[in-house]
Amino acid sequence: QVQLVESGGGLVQAGGSLRLSCAASGRTFSNYVMGWFRQAPGKEREFVAAISRSGSGTRYANSVKGRFTISRDYAKNTVYLQMNSLKPEDTAVYYCAATWSRGILEDEYHYWGQGTQVTVSS
Repeated sequence: QVQLVESGGGLVQAGGSLRLSCAASGRTFSNYVMGWFRQAPGKEREFVAAISRSGSGTRYANSVKGRFTISRDYAKNTVYLQMNSLKPEDTAVYYCAATWSRGILEDEYHYWGQGTQVTVSS
């Protein structure tokens, strides 16, 4: 079992920045591909970013590429999502997830956090 706890969400104006954190516990952090997903009101959950077990590989949704950065800290068992140049359409509940699989598809993720709300005002 892996427990994931997100933090760092909040209200920010368009153009601003936020950094989300996801603290992992329970199993060896480096065994898991970590991902961030989001779900806006009335929409399906969508992929945002993922980072490989070693941290050397990252992948982003086209909608956030160049604005968001995913990273991981093995000493703190934490994965981060730095979000810059935020837009109102980034408003959503953001979820952290972990998988021992490749992490290409959402269905591959085995563990999920409870989510943290990000609201971007125009």
